[in-house]
Amino acid sequence: MKAYWSPVQACGTDYEISDDTGRVDLDVVHEFLAEHSYWAKGIPRDVLRRAVAGSLNLGIYTRGDGPLVAYARVVTDRATFGWVSDLFVVPEHRGRGLGRWLVRAIREHPDLQGLRRLMLATADAHALYEPEGFRPAQQGIFLEIAVPPELLYAG
Repeated sequence: MKAYWSPVQACGTDYEISDDTGRVDLDVVHEFLAEHSYWAKGIPRDVLRRAVAGSLNLGIYTRGDGPLVAYARVVTDRATFGWVSDLFVVPEHRGRGLGRWLVRAIREHPDLQGLRRLMLATADAHALYEPEGFRPAQQGIFLEIAVPPELLYAG
């Protein structure tokens, strides 16, 4: 792991990553999650706004002050535990390694060093996370209360 992580880092010549929550474009994140994700379909904008406010947010942007093209957030106490959530790359920018870069940036972020556990859930992106050290969780020790988004956010 890198010893130093800058709040804005370049990825080649076209993109940069930032952990500045003020830069997160809630319109882009809300549209993707509410319309295109399987895990947060229909999420109300106010719920998302509160989730973003309570998380460590990482966004990938086109260089300079360009638009948000990839996003992830980590729900964390910044001491012992983190939950990676809502990671996506907008379709027009897929296939350029941005998802891998985002996962690597999460693993290297200074606020997430020394955690006892960093977790996530995925139905279809195991190959994205496994190269950065994520493994299936130990069966039988985790419990959850899960409410499907279609029930939680139904009007």
